[in-house]
Amino acid sequence: MVDVESPDDRSDGQERVGSGYGASGPLGWLKATNHSPGVVDFVRRARRALPGDPDFGDPLSAAGVGGPRAAARAADRILDRHAASREVSLGALQVWQALTERVSGRPAYREVTLVFTDLVGFSDWSLSAGDDATLRLLRRVAQVMEPPLLASGGQIVKRMGDGAMAVFTDPTTAVRAVIDALEAVKTVEVDGYTPLMRAGVHTGRPQRIGSDWLGIDVNIAARVMERATRGGLVVSQTTLDEISEDDLQALGLTVKRIRKQLFAPKISGVPEDLAMYWVKTRRDLPADDARERRPPGA
Repeated sequence: MVDVESPDDRSDGQERVGSGYGASGPLGWLKATNHSPGVVDFVRRARRALPGDPDFGDPLSAAGVGGPRAAARAADRILDRHAASREVSLGALQVWQALTERVSGRPAYREVTLVFTDLVGFSDWSLSAGDDATLRLLRRVAQVMEPPLLASGGQIVKRMGDGAMAVFTDPTTAVRAVIDALEAVKTVEVDGYTPLMRAGVHTGRPQRIGSDWLGIDVNIAARVMERATRGGLVVSQTTLDEISEDDLQALGLTVKRIRKQLFAPKISGVPEDLAMYWVKTRRDLPADDARERRPPGA
């Protein structure tokens, strides 16, 4: 009796010649080429010449949001990181994103107004108040502080303990919303304690990273907030330049430049020539002081 070898009895390494499934077949050649370090490197270098962000798809890609962005983030998780096919796919999405921005007329790094807030002296108070009171305070502050920002079209980018970062498309709207938020926080009281909030506003062109923002302008906005050591609102020169005198008058605001101390250390992360200004409502100033610092024409 002659034994006949069935297909199942063959070893995995024995493939039919010319079937296309073996290591030497077309599919094997494609797989080897797809994972060739030289080919992958060539495609990555080619992406540098394409329109858009050459790192599109990376978690820290500076490209914007939208259909291409969502597809790229999914592709980055699914596709083999060491394959040329991944780079080709992301390259196509990169061009798609660039063309979308070009057709819509939106620049890659559009101008936005950044807002940073936190509570003055919060750490010292929470140390003695305890966790329960601290949590109640933070919840209450968020309940009254965030609605004015969101109602004015602002986006809460992230919450950082006793502070928050928000972004607006218009500096005048941002300042108006922050003033309302500052006033709202003054109504909060927990165990006899009323928090004092401070805010910094700066206008620039930060880079969008998914739902977050980063770049020099983000650092500047945070440093501007830190100048409000006694609470209240401080804005940068770039923000103030885009708010008209009429808008300041309509909002009932006065501005006063913060003078640099002669021997004060340089503020890290901020251009030396960047001016900052206290912004106050006229009701916060003594009558004589309010008349003195009223914007021209008010």
